[in-house]
Amino acid sequence: MRKTWCALILAMLAGAGAVPWAMGAEETAVAPPAAVPEMKKPVVQIAILLDTSGSMNGLIGQAKTQLWKVVNEFAKANRGGMRPEIEVALYHYGTPSLGKETGYIKQLVPLSTDLDKVSEELFKLKTSGGDEYCGQVIQTATRDLKWSDDKSAYKAIFIAGNEPFTQGTIKYEDACKEAIARGIIVNTIFCGNEKEGISGHWKDGAVMADGSYMAINQNKAVVAVVAPQDKEIAELSAKINKTYIAYGTAGEAGAARQAAEDAHAAALAPAVAAERGAAKGGAAYRNEGWDLVDAVQQNKVNLKDVKDAELPEAMKNLDEKGREAYVQEKIKERADIQAQIQKLSAERTQFLAEKAREPSGDKTLDAAIIETVHSQANRANMTFEAPK
Repeated sequence: MRKTWCALILAMLAGAGAVPWAMGAEETAVAPPAAVPEMKKPVVQIAILLDTSGSMNGLIGQAKTQLWKVVNEFAKANRGGMRPEIEVALYHYGTPSLGKETGYIKQLVPLSTDLDKVSEELFKLKTSGGDEYCGQVIQTATRDLKWSDDKSAYKAIFIAGNEPFTQGTIKYEDACKEAIARGIIVNTIFCGNEKEGISGHWKDGAVMADGSYMAINQNKAVVAVVAPQDKEIAELSAKINKTYIAYGTAGEAGAARQAAEDAHAAALAPAVAAERGAAKGGAAYRNEGWDLVDAVQQNKVNLKDVKDAELPEAMKNLDEKGREAYVQEKIKERADIQAQIQKLSAERTQFLAEKAREPSGDKTLDAAIIETVHSQANRANMTFEAPK
């Protein structure tokens, strides 16, 4: 009996962290394995600041045409095999109608995963002559946006324009220093001659905020090479829309915006429609604000909590199990279509790589952004290689 009580006491002590020195080998307590820290999903936050003064029609045209190509490049990034959470913000500056009291600046989209909203606002932009206050728009974006506190996040401002960087009452030096102090890189894109941009202090601004300076030809026509996969990708892009379940107060507007941006891309060129379709086939394209499928998959809503009035007609008369089955069916259907898009997109990328011409020396907006992000990705421990 005494041995039994001793063994029991020693076992209790071992459970409290004492060393079981008197226990037999077969009774020795085994320490639990150390917990493996959960990997954070990489965060990519990009604020695009576009000059919309009178001479910037070419820049806006490039932004409209190349948005989905840039998004697709971001979607290739990964850290430890995990794809990033991509948020994009959009500002325009330099338009007189915005008012001097605002610094001729307007936020069009806050940092958001709603890429259709970014596209929608790009297509609304008009140019008009005015003053371009680079320092003030950088400071505004730095202070007003909800930048991540994650030290491993890639946070960057891309500002494009063609007037001296020194205009306005807010010094670009102060704005750029404030941005980088918060971990936000400032990359500058001068629309015009490289030396002219340097003399206008665009390079100085980038250097102060650990960024890159680039000069582009904003008036260069973007040649869209037609690939044999374009038509089928566009067809799948239209087909995938049927897997979206518009719900809540934003549902109808979100679905309408999705269709409108499909039309905008198709009107520009088959290649642009294919780039947009490729984006819709990837994880970067998300619409949890109005689509029940994304909202459920991103754990933004509990299906049980969604009220009947917020549901589409096809779901209102279903019971709890029926609603769950309906959403799961759409999830599977979407995944199947996305797999087809991804396969075709990989073939399309290979085709375009083989057809690529020698570079002319004139960069466009997409090339400037993509080249910069590739060179800066290591700061967030990200690569652009396919995860294993």
